[in-house]
Amino acid sequence: MRGKFPCATHLIIGCEAKSDAERLMEVLPKRFSKFDLTLHPTKTTMIPFARPPRRNRKDERNGNFGFLGFTFYWGRTLKGGWSIKKMTARKRQNRFMKMLWLWCKANRHDPIQSQYETLCSKLRGFYQYYGVRSNYKALETVFEYAEKAWRRWLSRRSHKGKVLYDEMRKKYSFPKPRIVHAF
Repeated sequence: MRGKFPCATHLIIGCEAKSDAERLMEVLPKRFSKFDLTLHPTKTTMIPFARPPRRNRKDERNGNFGFLGFTFYWGRTLKGGWSIKKMTARKRQNRFMKMLWLWCKANRHDPIQSQYETLCSKLRGFYQYYGVRSNYKALETVFEYAEKAWRRWLSRRSHKGKVLYDEMRKKYSFPKPRIVHAF
């Protein structure tokens, strides 16, 4: 098994002090090489990501970064404190919604039950990956877009007119967005 996977992936290490991070960046490649692993030179970076100051001043340390389809950022909790939050990366969300639109267009003549089951499966998969705390708005946006896309392309199946979606919604209701992961 050793040497089968040439590089380590999907790792975030947070350091409070910049000196700790610099020391870690010196030691980490040596430590990884003991296990026949390497760090990708262009993907391994130090990103300043500190809690924003108490006052509303600009701070270069306060930014956001993308990782595994999420954008990490600092946000306020309900009690007013600072917390690291995640939301779906804009590119990933737009790509998923475009895929839904094109799928509905390409499969509009399939049986409605078959379309419904496939769309529900796609939505559940999106919710299961991106269903993290502080990301409900993105899930809700995708849910509403899926309804819009399906209604649009079902209405284009024939020349007879629009689909009465209120009646369809009773029979074919998509799974509601929900938070699956609490971290």
